[in-house]
Amino acid sequence: MDIAGKIIVVTGGGGGIGEGLCRRFAAEGAKTVVVADLDEERARKVAESIKGIAAYCDVRDRRDIEDLISNTEERVGPIDLFCSNAGIITLGGVEVPDEQWQRIWEINVLSHVRVGRVLIPRMIERGGGALMITASAAGLLSQIGSIPYSVTKHAAVGLAESIAITYGDQGIQVFALCPQAVRSDMTRRHEGGGVAAVDGLMEPEEVAEKVMQAFRDDTFLILPHGEVKTYMQRKASDYDRWLHGMRRLQARFLEGAPLKQ
Repeated sequence: MDIAGKIIVVTGGGGGIGEGLCRRFAAEGAKTVVVADLDEERARKVAESIKGIAAYCDVRDRRDIEDLISNTEERVGPIDLFCSNAGIITLGGVEVPDEQWQRIWEINVLSHVRVGRVLIPRMIERGGGALMITASAAGLLSQIGSIPYSVTKHAAVGLAESIAITYGDQGIQVFALCPQAVRSDMTRRHEGGGVAAVDGLMEPEEVAEKVMQAFRDDTFLILPHGEVKTYMQRKASDYDRWLHGMRRLQARFLEGAPLKQ
């Protein structure tokens, strides 16, 4: 997929991975980059710096998502690529209260569903389009210290797979972005980037480069940290051994370097 001349929307575009994507897409010659974020000021700053368009969007709000898509297509043109990137982490296990589970579920999973519900039929009608869901390596492996994050990111990967299977023959191209730790507001809450930084804390610009390579190669699963593929293979080859190893990793990080709220 070539970015040049495309109309692109990025949620969570005001910082972290989203900002890195917006800047790279603009540099690659995108026609218009819409920087959507809950923080309007951050979105505006990024948009102004890349000559894009800033948009407010609370991805928990179905109407905000509908308005983001409709307003972009009415004022700018048909969306070629939608990067459903916004996400959060909630620390804890099964004790996490229902309202926190609901919030992370709506942001990390339902927001992608709602984007697809509005945009996929439009893309199919005009011959195709692309959707990238930012999941996480936690959606392929697990996230020590956050069961809600693990569960919702697994669901996000499953959703991306299902959309690719269901609509791929109707012109819908899907990408699932699954990094480990990336420098962002989320990782700043954790000592040294947290357990996900075991293979290094990646910069958003590095992630954007991996995304561009995946676009060029038409690769569904985007793994900025190459080690993740090895971990996936180990997990699939011996699930019990992998679980044992993850418990050892948990002991190392949670007992020696607890995560911070």
